[in-house]
Amino acid sequence: MRLSMLVLFLISNLAHAGLAKVEAFAPVFELSGIRLLCEQTVPLLARGLNEQQQAQLGDAFAADMLCLDLARQLADAFDQAQLQQIQRLLDSPVARRFSEAERSVGDSEGLASYREQLARRSPRADRLALVRRLDEAAHTSTLASLLRYEVGKTQALLALMARGESLDEQALSRQTANQAAALHTSSAEAVESFMLYAYRQMPSTQLAEYAALYEQPMVKLLLERCVQVLPQLFAERREMLRKAPAK
Repeated sequence: MRLSMLVLFLISNLAHAGLAKVEAFAPVFELSGIRLLCEQTVPLLARGLNEQQQAQLGDAFAADMLCLDLARQLADAFDQAQLQQIQRLLDSPVARRFSEAERSVGDSEGLASYREQLARRSPRADRLALVRRLDEAAHTSTLASLLRYEVGKTQALLALMARGESLDEQALSRQTANQAAALHTSSAEAVESFMLYAYRQMPSTQLAEYAALYEQPMVKLLLERCVQVLPQLFAERREMLRKAPAK
């Protein structure tokens, strides 16, 4: 009797800790900013493209499809309990306070003015160190520059195709490789100034606490895996563009 109860207990626990369902990533993507990354893809891609090129994109780069495919790629690396842990961390009171501060910036003229001030006067070293710690932990600059780079590669391919030419993924990567470092530098500068402005009313102790949330192992793993998988998803979509019949 005791053995059968033990077996039932183990089965129950294994089922509870089973691999994450794709749908369970939705709230985690929302809280971590990954959903916003997916939503920015099409608007960024559409810049400078004519109607025919925009039509070539189809639905492959749409936010729902991109996030869904990303979740499918990550599903084997996380179980339900781990996703729930990430959700609790990123939906904690301190995380909500910082998210509210970020949303309050919007397109305010204050940020532009603040950036002009930064050009004249450097921020406090300890405050800048905290912002950079958060940026590194949350992979904000890395993800922003990665998105800009992958979008640029896709636009470059579309421009080639418009001339009746094409490049395979390796050749396209070689041709655009020198853009990656410049994009990361400009993204880091933009992220730093945004964070310094958005969090200017937040005590440094809370900023350190917020950075520590992103340094938690499961949150760190989620974002690292997103950085690893996103280039593959864009490469797959570019291959679809190459193989699509000409319109």
